[in-house]
Amino acid sequence: MLRTRIAVSVAAAAAGLAVLTACSGAETAQPVVAPAAAGGNGGGQAANGQVGNAAPASNESKLVVADVADVGQVLTDQNGMTLYRFDKDTAKPPKSNCNDDCAKAWPPMPATGDVQVQGVDKSLVGKVTRADGTEQITVGGWALYRYAKDTKPGDATGQGVGGAWYAANAKGGKAGQAAASGSQSGAVKLSASKIDGLGDAIVDQNGMTLYLFTKDTKKAKTSACNGDCAKTWPPVLAGNGKVELQGIDSKLLGSIKRQDGTEQVTIGGWPVYNFSKDLKPGDANGMGVNGTWFVIEPNGCKVGTTPSSTANQAPAANSGTGSSNDTSGGTGTTY
Repeated sequence: MLRTRIAVSVAAAAAGLAVLTACSGAETAQPVVAPAAAGGNGGGQAANGQVGNAAPASNESKLVVADVADVGQVLTDQNGMTLYRFDKDTAKPPKSNCNDDCAKAWPPMPATGDVQVQGVDKSLVGKVTRADGTEQITVGGWALYRYAKDTKPGDATGQGVGGAWYAANAKGGKAGQAAASGSQSGAVKLSASKIDGLGDAIVDQNGMTLYLFTKDTKKAKTSACNGDCAKTWPPVLAGNGKVELQGIDSKLLGSIKRQDGTEQVTIGGWPVYNFSKDLKPGDANGMGVNGTWFVIEPNGCKVGTTPSSTANQAPAANSGTGSSNDTSGGTGTTY
């Protein structure tokens, strides 16, 4: 259950939904759940059941900081393969919770020989003993993994899988846009702000614009955006359970349980998301994508559905400026 710094009673939560009735045009379509990534712990095995990563070139493990397109600086192994961390693990104390089939999809980074580093603070590097007795490398306390579907250096297809897997940075944190969701550590902070051309909006603690998805519903018990969809639209997770609000009515705050077991923040009943193609504060490239994604206002409505914002509504983003037509498994499913 989401813990907030402002106690929200059941009655207050109901009042928050009443506030949402002011959203004159917000759709409440029945959720169409995108296929979740295969693998019981948020992973997916390669089609042939084999791990796609090359074996270590020697008995020594190496951690290297490298630039990966669309993600930024990440940790890689001695073969240049992207390394990941898992939200269901813990760093204090270090513990891996990815075993059996999960470990086939997400092979642990073994702690073999002397661990060499390049661009990494050696004092942050450690080891954790896994359930099978083997040792796994940790950075900042977080166990590191490869992803079976990454087939060559520079791949980062595991980024955001299941809303729980993210490329690791040099300190063991989440690399790239994933950090904007606030789920890594510390309190999530949501604030009322203004975006040029759109008007009132909610932003996170990094100033990144937040969105609602009209395939969700205001009374949904879970999110309709999972798997590949959640890579493009990272959910805002409750992190350590604390959510700070600034300029937003506490009655609107809530949470839902996602398919992968993580807890996602809701405002006015709507699960909220970042957009992977927003690169800096003030970006709102996700506005209107596929006619289902909209910037969310501090009152829990989508931008353009209240009288105060209709006049300021900007045209929906087109495919050349941030629209996402990502597909899932070649099926043509769009998000």
